[in-house]
Amino acid sequence: MPHSYNKIWIHAIWSTKDRRPLIEKSVEAEIYNYIKKEFQEIGCRVKMVNGMPDHIHCLFLLSPQKSIAEVIKQIKGSSSHYINSNDLTNDKFACQTGYAAFSVSESAVEKVFLYIQNQKEHHRKKTFQEEYKEFLKLYKIEQQPEE
Repeated sequence: MPHSYNKIWIHAIWSTKDRRPLIEKSVEAEIYNYIKKEFQEIGCRVKMVNGMPDHIHCLFLLSPQKSIAEVIKQIKGSSSHYINSNDLTNDKFACQTGYAAFSVSESAVEKVFLYIQNQKEHHRKKTFQEEYKEFLKLYKIEQQPEE
């Protein structure tokens, strides 16, 4: 085969440090737009970024030249720096160390897109912690005790 092909959709989720509600409605569009731009700059096509005051969801195509860990580290670090440099939050912004990243089949991309797009409505019914535990259960991941 003379060419290499890959198309790996990733649904990534991470929270603010200590799950503090730092992303206010007045700045979330600016933050999410910055994150989208960062994904594009590192070669990952992003389909959706959205979240809540205490966490962020992203749906993106993984660059063949990057690992998931590299991408998430870059996005979390650069967005935290941007948020703090531009005083977009009242307190110092930081993300939790960990994250979740799940593969998404091509047939489920639209469903995940809509799920992320409707975060505000979704979280009227479920907390972030309930949502996160459901994802871990769905993907058969044993949750590690928090340190």
